[in-house]
Amino acid sequence: MTTTATRPAVSTRRHHVVGLVSAFGIGMLVAVQSRLNGELGGVLGDGVPAALVSFGSGLLILLIVSALVPRVRHALTSVWTTIRNPAGGLRWYQCLGGIAGAYLVVTQSFTVSIIGVAVFTVAIVAGQGFASLIVDRAGLGPAGPQPVTPLRVVGALGALAAVVLAVSDQLSHTGLLLAILPAIGGLGTAVQQAINGRVARTASPDGYGAIAAGVVNFLVGFGALLLAFVVDLIVRGAPHHLPSEPWLYLGGACGVIYISAAAAVVRVVGVFILGLATIAGQLIASLAVDLWLPAADKAVTLPVVTGTFLALVAVIVAAVPNLVKRAA
Repeated sequence: MTTTATRPAVSTRRHHVVGLVSAFGIGMLVAVQSRLNGELGGVLGDGVPAALVSFGSGLLILLIVSALVPRVRHALTSVWTTIRNPAGGLRWYQCLGGIAGAYLVVTQSFTVSIIGVAVFTVAIVAGQGFASLIVDRAGLGPAGPQPVTPLRVVGALGALAAVVLAVSDQLSHTGLLLAILPAIGGLGTAVQQAINGRVARTASPDGYGAIAAGVVNFLVGFGALLLAFVVDLIVRGAPHHLPSEPWLYLGGACGVIYISAAAAVVRVVGVFILGLATIAGQLIASLAVDLWLPAADKAVTLPVVTGTFLALVAVIVAAVPNLVKRAA
């Protein structure tokens, strides 16, 4: 018979399992978005307008949701009220996670078609893995400070080894240099997840707060991309014509789902575990995309496949023991 004392532990374990599964799904959406934005950037001949289209479509979806759902508007009002109150606990700069998202989408748009989704993803692993350790240790996320354990360090080092292995056959090509850009995007993603989680918690304790955090994220990101597009327009000129394929415009919808979901999940599992579980979903989905619908000129190589599974092992080593400890 289940005692009253064991019920909280079972409930906590269930919440963490659901959080990890959700994070895995988030990672799969990131991989799909990477491919969509990469294709869109290739058609337009420029990653900046492709990112602007992606963020703009996502923002449009969220604004429609906000207009139709009063509780989302109430959550947004709570964020605004808290920011205006010096003692509210949320500062204006903690609402700028969309800048990191804007950078990552731009990077997706002009690197994926060259280096492929798999290499793009494992490059993010390095940046996101190490940054998540620091972000969690500093307590920037809504789950509070998390210790840097040996298993977490091993997981981060394994992720870095996976990146080096995955790009080892591209040392004399531009692919290695381009892989640095998504790695920087991974750094920003860790910070973005932490502060979006704080915004969601401030907005509302339920799922509407996560949607409100998505609205704030996309507003900031769209503003940053709009400025970048003006500069890009002056320097490079107008992009190519918009594509007629409707599925190329679904990157924004993918972003809406995973940004809002991540803002909710990070409150349960923390930044580091969210990042690792998200990476697991990205790795499998992105490798499948590169195998069946390759975006790069060459096929997926053995180092890329080996590096992908090495990163997946690193995720398991770091995430599973931590999950058991937190649920105990």
